[in-house]
Amino acid sequence: MSAENTRNRYQAAGQGHLFTFWSKLTDAEQEALTRQLDGIDVERVNRVYNKATSSESKTADPGSVADSIEPLPAGASESVSADPAKATEWKQIGLRAIANGQVGVLLMAGGQGTRLGSSAPKGCYDIEAEFGKPKGSVVVPWYVMTSGPTRRETELFFSKNNYFGLDLKNVIVFEQGTLPCLTMEGKIMLETTSHVSVAPDGNGGLYAATRAPLSPSDKSRTVLTDLAHRRIQYVHAYCVDNCLVKVADPVFLGYCIARQADCAAKVVPKTSPTESVGVVARRGDKFSVVEYSEITKEQAEARNSETGQLSFNAGNIANHFYTTAFLQSVESFEDELAYHIARKKISTIDLQTGEVIKPSKPNGMKLELFVFDVFPFTKGFSVFEVVRKEEFSPLKNAPGTGSDDPDTSRRDLLDQHRRFLENAGARLKEGVEIELSPLVTYAGEGLESVKGETFSRSGYVGTVEELDALL
Repeated sequence: MSAENTRNRYQAAGQGHLFTFWSKLTDAEQEALTRQLDGIDVERVNRVYNKATSSESKTADPGSVADSIEPLPAGASESVSADPAKATEWKQIGLRAIANGQVGVLLMAGGQGTRLGSSAPKGCYDIEAEFGKPKGSVVVPWYVMTSGPTRRETELFFSKNNYFGLDLKNVIVFEQGTLPCLTMEGKIMLETTSHVSVAPDGNGGLYAATRAPLSPSDKSRTVLTDLAHRRIQYVHAYCVDNCLVKVADPVFLGYCIARQADCAAKVVPKTSPTESVGVVARRGDKFSVVEYSEITKEQAEARNSETGQLSFNAGNIANHFYTTAFLQSVESFEDELAYHIARKKISTIDLQTGEVIKPSKPNGMKLELFVFDVFPFTKGFSVFEVVRKEEFSPLKNAPGTGSDDPDTSRRDLLDQHRRFLENAGARLKEGVEIELSPLVTYAGEGLESVKGETFSRSGYVGTVEELDALL
């Protein structure tokens, strides 16, 4: 598109101010700005802003009637530990889907390790656990969503580790999208006189990102077209900051397939009424994730009269199932999704002087979509409750914090592996720590040979045979 056509399009969208300094830019700067603007769907940006602000105004209006917030209805959720026979059945269904090449996994790895005291992407942070290399002939493609700041380091990390033994063609790295930063009035902000200020569009940006070209040289290939080409029917998506994730969990997959779910969420029971975690619940007649700040003290403390559990008990852990058909359908209702507004202090260019403004108070907004914002639009949503100590150990804080930090993540992983060995009939002497490669066991199976053994040495085990050295 020519620069003149681009200018006309932005003027028609009410964003012509981005050309304020055009006459003062070098040819290279004009080319760079035009290229960036051509890559932005300015009409969509305006729609996103209008939807976000109108939704926020409606929520804040004391005269508007908000949808009631209710606990999950009976039958919407089942627990992995409630019925072992059912869990076995679900596992077999999931394993068949994996064996038939119908399953892909999607890793959300766009976050940076800033809160961990690290400049590296979260997914590259070392909690001092070892890695195993996979083996076998079943192919489960791995779609890794990065962001602008994390993509290069993530790709270098994979390359340095030889893709952990995976075939390069089955590791598809793609990038979370961005949206321009906006003034409070919805005007796109300039970072410099020749560059628009942008920010990641939240982990819910994965839906639009699956439609974006994987390579500038091949605009036709996207995550969605790759899923279709491979005939993938089911996708397991999870966040990078949980070392206990059961990747491509056959029990979860089988549960969702048996329930004919188009979207589902794993949850863990809340530790207390005041735990600061969003819960999967009902907002009106739709499934939703309700933030802890949105429910009253009475609701948070209410208990189910039959089970004695908290009524709002389904803690969201960002661990989801989708059918490929559902992922393909998101575009049809995307304009109905209300982005969340984060008002921030954003450095920008003064349109009168061309000088950089470094504000002392919020002067603009970043717009984000959350991965769970699609839940109200599902036709067959299901909830799967799992055991926290077996499946959820988030990494969010710097070392030494004592909660959700590298030390607790490593501890939780080693505690789980201790349970695997003890449940198989082994005994570990006090202070002994054994880490089991995923090649040794996925969820505690295949350890029959350790029955009656006592382990007296700590270490990492890459094969079952290596356990003998730790006796």
